[in-house]
Amino acid sequence: MTARWMLVWVLWLGGAAMLCALIFVFCPFGWMQAIHTRIGIGELAYTPLLSYLIRTLSAMYASMGAILVFISRDVERYRDLIRFLAWLSMLGGAGVTALDAILHLPWLWTMTEGPFTVLLGLVLIILATKMPVRGTEMGS
Repeated sequence: MTARWMLVWVLWLGGAAMLCALIFVFCPFGWMQAIHTRIGIGELAYTPLLSYLIRTLSAMYASMGAILVFISRDVERYRDLIRFLAWLSMLGGAGVTALDAILHLPWLWTMTEGPFTVLLGLVLIILATKMPVRGTEMGS
């Protein structure tokens, strides 16, 4: 499998995973409360502002997912954007990891959310760099 195809798949799978956040834009707040309790963070009290923030962040994740799926359709054209998003992913993932630790979120949460975001960015940088520049592949 070439770096190009691996890049397409990583973008598509990452985007598809982020699009799953769309559920939480529309689901009842009670579902969020149940998940919050189940993962051991305690009770989640309803306030209009909290509901707004959760739903808005979910919509932002879903929007980013849609962007990743879209740019996976033409990775040569969007190579610079992929690199930019990869660097943002790595910086943001490091920041989220630090924030999760400062807020004393569960260890499993802290060791997955941010680090996986950093890993996604690192993989995107590596694959975008290994991908041949359009017109320089053998046989073109």
